[in-house]
Amino acid sequence: MRARSRRAACPQCGRGSRRMHSRYERRLTDASVAGTAVELRLRVRRFFCDVASCPALTFAEQIPGLTSKWTRRSPLMRRTLESIALALAGRAGARLAVMLGLTVGRSSMLRLIRALPDPDGAEVSVLGVDDFALRRGHHYATVLIDVDTRRPIDVLPDRRAETLQRWLAAHPSVRVICRDRAGSYAEGARSGAPDAVQVADRWHLWKNLGEHAEKTVARHLRCLLAAPAGPAEPTGPAEPVVAVPDTEQTVAPVLVVTAVDRTEQGLLGPRTRQRFQQVQELLARGATIRAIARELGLARGTVRRFARADSVHELLGKPHPGRPRVLDEHAGYLRQRLADGVTNAVTLFAELRERGYHGSATTLRTYLRPLRAATGRPPAPRRPPKARQLTSWLLTHPDRLAKDDREQLAQARAACPHLDTLATHIAAFAEILTARQGQRLNDWIAAVEACDQPDLRSFTAGLHRDYDAVVNGLTMTYSSGVVEGHVNRIKMIKRQMYGRANLDLLRKRILLA
Repeated sequence: MRARSRRAACPQCGRGSRRMHSRYERRLTDASVAGTAVELRLRVRRFFCDVASCPALTFAEQIPGLTSKWTRRSPLMRRTLESIALALAGRAGARLAVMLGLTVGRSSMLRLIRALPDPDGAEVSVLGVDDFALRRGHHYATVLIDVDTRRPIDVLPDRRAETLQRWLAAHPSVRVICRDRAGSYAEGARSGAPDAVQVADRWHLWKNLGEHAEKTVARHLRCLLAAPAGPAEPTGPAEPVVAVPDTEQTVAPVLVVTAVDRTEQGLLGPRTRQRFQQVQELLARGATIRAIARELGLARGTVRRFARADSVHELLGKPHPGRPRVLDEHAGYLRQRLADGVTNAVTLFAELRERGYHGSATTLRTYLRPLRAATGRPPAPRRPPKARQLTSWLLTHPDRLAKDDREQLAQARAACPHLDTLATHIAAFAEILTARQGQRLNDWIAAVEACDQPDLRSFTAGLHRDYDAVVNGLTMTYSSGVVEGHVNRIKMIKRQMYGRANLDLLRKRILLA
């Protein structure tokens, strides 16, 4: 490519010159075309500067929009790589650049980011302040946001009050400071910009109230444990009841015969009767167990069981009409206990032992199985909600709660006067916060301090220490919502730059991306 001009201007003094010194070849990498790398070859001239007072003796000509000093990339190529680097950082940006036909390394991408100038320091009227973790639990930094333009304007290396104070002293145009409840930011704002209005964020106020409310709920959960549990839904429909002989006339019968035995309704009863008859006939003829099993196609154990049975009733699991069972004398007591909701076999076994029962626990479980099926499993008592769950119900508008949650919350408030009072105070503060009625804060604080709510009184003590900022937050329209959004964006940037995110590099991406 050839680019010629009659004269060139000296970059030092600005005077033009026509006296040429020499020529040399210059190569520039340009943006790719159809995914193919492009290289520009220029024949560049060097000129003498004829101004005696100029420190430059010679200078090379530059083509506006195409070349610049000490670079091997065209401005278009550099802007493209800078945009990719700001969006994806080093390694990911280099991979994308190679796919686009722009050969570059990950370290070069990071150098491009560091070489970018900071954005122009425009005057800020409404400032948002918040911290973010460089290493969670150890190192934190501060991000400063222009709330009006919703753009980050600076990143401070820590979250100390002195650092914020120095920045505010260098930027006297700040009139409103939106912040969270951190004491260091309050002190730094008060010292660095004493005339600025501080606004405590409403979301942080609500969060602080929820933290104190959860302590109260956890303290009074035992009131819910002592209260009678509300009715619960039955776990399933009741099944047909099996008749049990009743030998105790003092207890009114509870169970009624409503169905025939299950074995008579399917194929099990007729098949068992038929096989029992066949086995008994073959035994009467003198056949052996092995021969009967081979003839009927049954296992020898099955044939042996049929041969030893006195009657088909024993095989069907029914008691012989003339043979009493060991639990018959306790049938009425068991029916009454099942009606009372006691179905645990271990508990009933211990009670029957005291009543003179000498059988085994397995016999009792077998005896109880049809009775449990007949009465259905008793409804399990509803467990009281956990402290965090109950707190979330208190902090949620009643219209947004599910019907079951709303009922449990009403039961909890009815069971504990302290929780009912807590719910009343939370609802009143929510109205002040959503309607931005900061003038009602004093009345709310007085109502809280007049009742037995130590955790809420601790919350009001914190409101007194930051009273002006709290009232401004509950009255003015400013908030730290835009700042919290940028903190989330910073977390994404940190994950992209894991292992290579020094503060200077991170700061560039926060301010320019």
